[in-house]
Amino acid sequence: MPVDGPSGAGRPAPRTWTGERPSDVDLIRLAIELAGRAAETGDVPIGAVVLSAEGVTVGEGWNAREATTDPTAHAEIVALRAAARALGSWNLTGCTMAVTVEPCTMCAGAAVAARLATVVFGCWEPKTGAAGSLWDVLRDRRLPHRVEVRGGVLEAECAALVREFFVDRRAGAGPPDRADQLRPRG
Repeated sequence: MPVDGPSGAGRPAPRTWTGERPSDVDLIRLAIELAGRAAETGDVPIGAVVLSAEGVTVGEGWNAREATTDPTAHAEIVALRAAARALGSWNLTGCTMAVTVEPCTMCAGAAVAARLATVVFGCWEPKTGAAGSLWDVLRDRRLPHRVEVRGGVLEAECAALVREFFVDRRAGAGPPDRADQLRPRG
């Protein structure tokens, strides 16, 4: 049985979007809010949200590896599992996922497998990013599905969230980190 993270993880709170479909900025702001929940349990503050083709929030997640001892409990995986449950299908065609940090290879592969239409993310991740930094799994023409990618949304804010987490961790004599590498491009 898949682990969804701490109590409540993956279960979207009712969201009312006024006007038209939420913008990329709106979605990343929600992902930033969710990322704060990860830090509460000692997890790297990364948050993700999945929006249905109709513009309804169907999945939310935040990193929960430390909280659950599950190596696959990345924010994106937690949000995708919740969205699949909410929609009653693994096939998330037409859905958009927004995440605070560029997805890793595992999460990018899951986005392709779920047939997401779009992935929007905040800051680039030069060490493990699989949406254009190190690899480009989401748009690889050799795969059976390609995902539209829009990166750099609220980039500085997303990078600062992760950088501050690791600065605080260093101050507490935590393990070595790579906070200096999570910087906005340009």
